[in-house]
Amino acid sequence: MNFVGLFNYWIVMVLMMIGFYIVIAQGNLVKKLVGLTLFQTSVFIMYITMGKIEGATAPILVEGEALYSNPLPHVLILTAIVVGIATTALGLALVVRIKESYDSIEEDEINRKDQEC
Repeated sequence: MNFVGLFNYWIVMVLMMIGFYIVIAQGNLVKKLVGLTLFQTSVFIMYITMGKIEGATAPILVEGEALYSNPLPHVLILTAIVVGIATTALGLALVVRIKESYDSIEEDEINRKDQEC
């Protein structure tokens, strides 16, 4: 196996680890949401990459074609993208409410203020 043939999987792994690192290392809630979105995007890329078959065509019946790509992974990813956008919007709305309540979006300051009450 060569590096070029697995390029998409390397990109997926790098994006996944960057998103995971951002979620763990950052205390800012907005940065954590960005990390989660990056992680989610890497999963989308992985599923789309796995749905591609070398030498296959779209699943439209044409004479002479015997190998077709399965459209199901792409359809599932479209649904996941919509759910991901809604989840990110909900997360941002929660961050706004936390900012109104605690006057901060830093995790350490929120925990400290919560312990004081």
